[in-house]
Amino acid sequence: MNVAVQKTKAERAIGEHFATVNGRLVEAAWAKSLRSDAFAHFQAFGLPHRRIEQWKYTDLRERLKEAFPPPLHAAGAPASWRQDVERALGPLAAIEAYRLVFLDGSFSAILSDVEPLLQWAEFVTLAQALRGDGARVRERLVTRGLDAAGAVRALNLAFMSDGAALTVRPGARVDRPVMLVFARVADTPAAITTRNIVTVGSGAELSLIEVHVALPGASPGGQENAATDLLLQRGANVRHVKCLPAGADGVHLSNTDAELGEGSFLRAFQMTLSGALVRNQLAIAFKGKGAKLDTSGAMLAAGSQHFDTTLFVDHEAPGGISRELYKSVLEGRARAVFQGKIIVHPGAQKTDGKQMAQGLMLSPEAEFDSKPELEIYADDVACGHGSTCAEIDPDLVFYCRSRGISEKEARALLVRSFIAEAVDKVEEEPVREALMALAEGWLQQRTT
Repeated sequence: MNVAVQKTKAERAIGEHFATVNGRLVEAAWAKSLRSDAFAHFQAFGLPHRRIEQWKYTDLRERLKEAFPPPLHAAGAPASWRQDVERALGPLAAIEAYRLVFLDGSFSAILSDVEPLLQWAEFVTLAQALRGDGARVRERLVTRGLDAAGAVRALNLAFMSDGAALTVRPGARVDRPVMLVFARVADTPAAITTRNIVTVGSGAELSLIEVHVALPGASPGGQENAATDLLLQRGANVRHVKCLPAGADGVHLSNTDAELGEGSFLRAFQMTLSGALVRNQLAIAFKGKGAKLDTSGAMLAAGSQHFDTTLFVDHEAPGGISRELYKSVLEGRARAVFQGKIIVHPGAQKTDGKQMAQGLMLSPEAEFDSKPELEIYADDVACGHGSTCAEIDPDLVFYCRSRGISEKEARALLVRSFIAEAVDKVEEEPVREALMALAEGWLQQRTT
């Protein structure tokens, strides 16, 4: 017997918003069809909930009480707003990078640096691609495989407004990072949905920084659904940093999907400092032999913040190497979730995979949920995982105080060294220093 599940208030609102958005968009027929198919997937399953294993710690059906509408109009951007973007970026503004800026989910040409980037790469906005034949992005926007656990991805396809479609030419070495800046501007809460499609050609190299901020005067709430698709062709080398600096609130849901070609190397880092509810999901598939992955991250949460990092690493080809290190620092009643799953498929011999998740508790009311998993279907591998959770060692605090360091500074010093192990994996010094500066700012306000 089939029992109909009553839709929540948020699910009903999402349906109403889709009808409005889909009716007013002027897009190619294939894009309209894609959106309708994706929304049908969402309608079939609804928001993910705790009975779905991947969402057992982050029940969206329970937590998402309402769904805001997408922005009605693209935000205009006077050149003077560049200063607001600089302030919102904080220490990240000092990084010399080619910026591609999106305001409330729409590309801002006046705030972006497109022309100098074109000597190494081809760039169009996703909105432009959806209005045309979409040859470069169409094959990457697929609805197959969407199930109950993939409802957020389905919603991203259904509501995506804009994003960067970037293709780095084979053998190119982009001389500075490309920074994708997604800024909330509206003074009323809205749901912003963006998607990036990045292809890095054979032997090419790219440093990609993705930042989500709120400009001065923007609504402190709101909802974001962000997706980034990375395709690394043979021998490509990519460094991807995603950051949510302090200063924004609301809900942030994201999916980062990467395919690694033969001999390619992806270094990924995520830092989460802001948001009432944040879920970052990463899915990395080893498609070619001898590919490498080094992914790490830091979640610094306080108050009642809820941060969730969920990671899937699929070793589908032989000779792959993967390393995962994630750190969480929790104060107040904050909660951090880490779910990391490594799957070694049949035929993926000589796989070397290591995973570690660690939580540092600054309050007895904080919570750290860690669920590392290994599934191995090959017999010649070297894989392992671990997880730890602890408070600051009082003996180490005493050691510092015995050398003239105050208790507050001693605790901050120990937290700083805990975070630094993950941040130090970021190769580029200006980026690494900016990330540590963001962490320092958090520590100055939070560590007691």
